[in-house]
Amino acid sequence: MLLSVGSALAQAVSNVAYKDNSVRFTVISDGTLRMEYSPDGKFTDNRSFVAVNRQYPHVNYKIKADNRKVVIQTDKLVLTYKRNSGKFTPSNLSVVSARKFFKFSWRPGMQQKGNLMGTYRTLDGCDGDYYSYEKKKLQLEKGLLATDGWTLIDDSRNFLFDNSEWPWVEKRSSDGGQDWYFMAYGHNYKSALKDFTLFSGKVPMPPKYAFGYWWSRYWSYSDDELRDVIDKFKAYDIPLDVLVIDMDWHYTEKGKGSWTGWTWNRRLFPDPPKLLNYLHDDQLDVTLNLHPAEGVAPYEEQYPAVARDMGVDPASRQTIPWVASDKKLMTTVFKDILDPMHRQGVSFWWLDWQQWPYDKKVDSLSNTWWLNYVFFTHMQREGEDRPMLYHRWGGLGNHRYQIGFSGDTKISWNSLDYQPYFNSTASNVLYGYWSHDIGGHMGADHINPELFARWMQFGAVSAVMRTHTTKNAGLRKEPWVFNDTIFNVLRNTILQRYTMNPYIYTMARNTYDTGVSLCRPMYYDYPENKEAYSFRDEYMFGDDMLIAPVTKPMKDGYAEQKVWLPAGNDWYEWETGTLLKGGQTVTRYFKIDEYPIYIKAGSILPFLGRVKNLKGTDDDIYVNIFPGADKGSFSLYEDNGNDKDYATNYARTPLSYRYDGNRLTVTVGARKGQYKDMPSERQFYVCVNCKGVPSSVTCGGEKADYSYDGNSLKLTVKVPVTSCSSEKQVVITYPAGAVPDLNGFIGTSRRLRDAVVGLKYKDAGIVLNEELGTMASTGRSITYYPEKFSALVQAFNDHLKNLPAILKEQKLNDANSQWFLHEVLGPDAGK
Repeated sequence: MLLSVGSALAQAVSNVAYKDNSVRFTVISDGTLRMEYSPDGKFTDNRSFVAVNRQYPHVNYKIKADNRKVVIQTDKLVLTYKRNSGKFTPSNLSVVSARKFFKFSWRPGMQQKGNLMGTYRTLDGCDGDYYSYEKKKLQLEKGLLATDGWTLIDDSRNFLFDNSEWPWVEKRSSDGGQDWYFMAYGHNYKSALKDFTLFSGKVPMPPKYAFGYWWSRYWSYSDDELRDVIDKFKAYDIPLDVLVIDMDWHYTEKGKGSWTGWTWNRRLFPDPPKLLNYLHDDQLDVTLNLHPAEGVAPYEEQYPAVARDMGVDPASRQTIPWVASDKKLMTTVFKDILDPMHRQGVSFWWLDWQQWPYDKKVDSLSNTWWLNYVFFTHMQREGEDRPMLYHRWGGLGNHRYQIGFSGDTKISWNSLDYQPYFNSTASNVLYGYWSHDIGGHMGADHINPELFARWMQFGAVSAVMRTHTTKNAGLRKEPWVFNDTIFNVLRNTILQRYTMNPYIYTMARNTYDTGVSLCRPMYYDYPENKEAYSFRDEYMFGDDMLIAPVTKPMKDGYAEQKVWLPAGNDWYEWETGTLLKGGQTVTRYFKIDEYPIYIKAGSILPFLGRVKNLKGTDDDIYVNIFPGADKGSFSLYEDNGNDKDYATNYARTPLSYRYDGNRLTVTVGARKGQYKDMPSERQFYVCVNCKGVPSSVTCGGEKADYSYDGNSLKLTVKVPVTSCSSEKQVVITYPAGAVPDLNGFIGTSRRLRDAVVGLKYKDAGIVLNEELGTMASTGRSITYYPEKFSALVQAFNDHLKNLPAILKEQKLNDANSQWFLHEVLGPDAGK
């Protein structure tokens, strides 16, 4: 694992197809070549900042070399080089497409026309994509992918790693050599990302807790205040995994600290280890903010030890300057300051570098890039847990150092509107784990509840769900400070995030294996559809969910959303239970407690029940089947959650279902694999969504316990606990005959129930008539009387068609009647 993310130990380069006194061509994959020119014939085998792997899988290729030229051919490309012609130029080197592959032709100096962009170091000061500090529109860096179907990466001037035990930066020779990587992929963008990982390394899996909820606020919290926040999360039954403590953990006043600080503020934290123990006992992971640029000053508690280890007399009271390329300094800072704090309970570091861009001793060495490498690989080398770092993007190759901190954005709808595109486009450089200040950071004196709710809903289907804000008394984001409506939205959104964790974590493993990020643009899966490029806010959340984020305010209680639903399958609108045809663009409307999440029809997805955090390795698993297909499958991935050997120590459980007429067979397969603390037995539940009430349910041939929720139209079957190494099969039989229309029932019945409650606040003495009253109680009646399912749903549908007349019979005035119809049917109520 260590070598794959940054060690530079020299090794022989595999798959060298051709080599002479000045050029070397290496076949990394059938679509990727390394092309080297060296005037003195000394080729680079050490790893570079971009290319950390020099050993590649076997590739089938053909080579033909004569006195005139060298030709290397794979299934995707043909390279031709004029022998003994020196440096690569348009006249001596070309790469063209192989037959039956996406057509392209490239020569040195050719520029791409359709680069799909990458990411940017920070969104500090941005209002959407407008960079306020420099008063200009933000320009993303170029990415690895382009509609041209090819990409050239010039690594000729990039830094190398030396061959020391902890590989350190060294400069390349400036002899005019060329070190290029050519990638041919057509419109198979996923193959390009996978090929990139072959030489640039994998995206490490974050610990499982990173996919929970992070609480963060720039505030001078005390020990007691933090405990109070934690107690309130418990009181309101809101799960939490990460506590972020901003810079006020250390002294900040002149003579004791500044933006840089290494000493706990004992006025706020009288005994830091006891606080950390308390948080650890509560199964919380903690990160502290670091601004290290000012070095280690003589007033810091750790100064004497640091000074001695740096060869400085502590009595001199000479500040130890910060130079990240100084290996002795970095080793000392970890040894004397950070590692002791880590042992006390700090899980990982929030590295907040905002100062000079380049190192003061190594010219052109990016501080951001290098600090990411140093901090991550130190944790990787010395720590017992899975390394994780939380910092900004430093440039190509930084995908190996995981979680990005996007900086201090403006609180605005513009910022929310830009972040979905920013998130998914970052996957084009494999930097798919951006963490934003959900709700925005600054630029307002109060929180707009609707904006914050929508931002949280987006955060729940982002890589990292972390709220944060600047030090302003009016910018509180604790869920319990809002009114009941917004509180319920926020709480339910956090709960939904936790529900999805087994799916999210499986997709994180997919990122490790393939380089394809959790949040990725639509054109990865639908590259030939123009909508995949024009609907830039839409993105896939893993393989089976499409997100069309709400990024604009509601009008008359609804957010209007145009959603492109790709062809190839239908799409299940999770919030409303509506199955929509693929291959169309639809206009949909969403109330504040609804969000446009679309699940591929027929998916079978693993979810969690109610949990307090993500530390468990034996939580109950709910196997959810969604309507729209006759069969489906999913491979559930699990590991220890925080170990370093997940590359080989993990397990998978196959999940599948099949319909045969009115019989549904669901199989929870035998688990394969092994990892630390793996449970021998597991409680599984099989859940069938938006389907009727069964006539019988068996598990292993025996009658099984089940329940049916009429409001969510969900059947839940409790599978008897058995060994995880044994297969479990549930057979659900449904009554023969016609089934009432269930499409949209979940959303419409929920809206109607809410509208009836609202109606009572308009007229507290109202007595509901038979039709309206029974409509509002339909879901609960189904739960109580599942045998009446078909009749109750049919009656609801019939009444819905006649709703205006029912309201008239209820003797509502025109204003209340129109209001009610709008609440239930949306803006289309009068059409």
